[in-house]
Amino acid sequence: MSAPDATARVATVREAIAAACGRCGRRPDQVTLVGVSKIHPAAAVQSVVDAGVTILGESRVQEATEKVPHLTGVTELHMVGRLQRNKAKAAVALFDVIQSVDRPSLAEALHAAAEAAGKVQRVFVQVNIGDEAQKGGVAPEALAALLATMSALPHLRVEGLMCVPPYDLDPEAARPYFRTLAELAAAHRPAGAPPLALSMGMSSDFEVAIEEGATHVRVGTALFGAR
Repeated sequence: MSAPDATARVATVREAIAAACGRCGRRPDQVTLVGVSKIHPAAAVQSVVDAGVTILGESRVQEATEKVPHLTGVTELHMVGRLQRNKAKAAVALFDVIQSVDRPSLAEALHAAAEAAGKVQRVFVQVNIGDEAQKGGVAPEALAALLATMSALPHLRVEGLMCVPPYDLDPEAARPYFRTLAELAAAHRPAGAPPLALSMGMSSDFEVAIEEGATHVRVGTALFGAR
């Protein structure tokens, strides 16, 4: 992707974020744009980073390990794909934020790796909001128990919830799922703690997600083009 193409794509997405924020009385700086760069080569990703998207999301540890050293200007790297326990150490070493924690065994593996690395790992809990067997995520009814387990792991810091709603060509179909995640975040906010962040919305539906309270949107195709 050429630099002018990347600049135009980024501008279009930023304008859509601002428009969605305007419709619901929010400020654009309340929404973090995560550029999901999986599958795309480093040169194409660099063009988007140079155009101002400095927070990236990757879904495979190995791919990120190979790609990230070739990039400059990245300020945060988010793991947005399903993560196996045996990749916990590598993930903790590489990612600033891991958005796909969905079970106690993974949380415990990440905690052990973070403790060994001397860091507090920032994480989101992924919720299987549509009860889809093929997707990762904790069931909504099991969220409280998982959060309780994680609250006892001092080397993890739960910053928010993440979801991937069932696919639908109509962005409006995702709205009830986004609304449910926001309700779960409010219900499970620890007393005296700041609100849980909400990572929800991708290229096809991020404007709806923002209207329902998304603090992080994970945008791939709209920024990088089709994979």
